[in-house]
Amino acid sequence: MLSTGLPQGAVPKLERPGPLRDRVYEALLELITTRALQPGQHLVESELAGHLGVSRQPVREALQRLNTEGWVDLRPAQGAFVHEPTEEEADQLLTVRTLLEAEAARLAAANANAAGIKALEDLCAEGEKAVAADDVDGAVGMNARFHTKIMELAGNAVLSELAAQVDRRVRWYYTPIARQRGSQSWIEHRALIAAIVERDEQRATRLMREHTEHTRRSYHERAKS
Repeated sequence: MLSTGLPQGAVPKLERPGPLRDRVYEALLELITTRALQPGQHLVESELAGHLGVSRQPVREALQRLNTEGWVDLRPAQGAFVHEPTEEEADQLLTVRTLLEAEAARLAAANANAAGIKALEDLCAEGEKAVAADDVDGAVGMNARFHTKIMELAGNAVLSELAAQVDRRVRWYYTPIARQRGSQSWIEHRALIAAIVERDEQRATRLMREHTEHTRRSYHERAKS
């Protein structure tokens, strides 16, 4: 383990080109989203700079941006810490997610073509494989891709843009319950695909609402277990 608690191999490579501060920001945000950097964890500029192979300045700039966006808390005389979301924060975001996803499912049932449905089936199969292999990161990633594909099939650019704004936080909240949700999440995905295939907009809406509500409840229940 590294001194900041990062598993070996967890630090992403900084992609080129692009401003260094933006690449450092994306790298740190990915580490936070995947919980390689845990909520409440102290973020030491010099250590992060060393792991990413950069100077402290772009790290400092990235932390300031992450603070503005609510991913990091900058505490006077203490430093930077990964934000610890409250139950209320999570509930509000996951409630909004339910509204967006339910409408996307309805539109997908109305608009999806054969190629889009095949893509959903392929993503679902990959997600089921990840669950069977106890690959939590893989399952989280495939879950995000599945829901993004639903948004794409909905064909509403404004809806997709709004969903993209909450996608990273949804992944953040979903990661600690991915194993708990396990195969049940993908059973629900299969039912949703069936509703889309049958172009049953009402059922697709209901199933997506129930699916996202299960995730919201599971997140809150994890704190009690």
